[in-house]
Amino acid sequence: RIKEELRAGRTPRSAVEAGYDRAWWTIVDSHVTTLITAAVLFQFGSGPIKGFAVTLSLGILINLFTALVGTKLAFDIQTTRWHVKRLSI
Repeated sequence: RIKEELRAGRTPRSAVEAGYDRAWWTIVDSHVTTLITAAVLFQFGSGPIKGFAVTLSLGILINLFTALVGTKLAFDIQTTRWHVKRLSI
């Protein structure tokens, strides 16, 4: 989404903001869908399957945090502190 915003002529800072605003629900939706699958596996699976479901859930939650907070923070630092004029995406 950020690339689309940059192609539309936005500045890097506004492209990051608009890109994250537009992609937020898509990111959350895909992660929640996978968490629902993990919950079903945990509920109906046996020993090793339950372990896989727990591991999958932890991975998805960590990935969700990283996708929403970590990368946004990295882009914010680049566009505000370093005053990046162009993003190479």
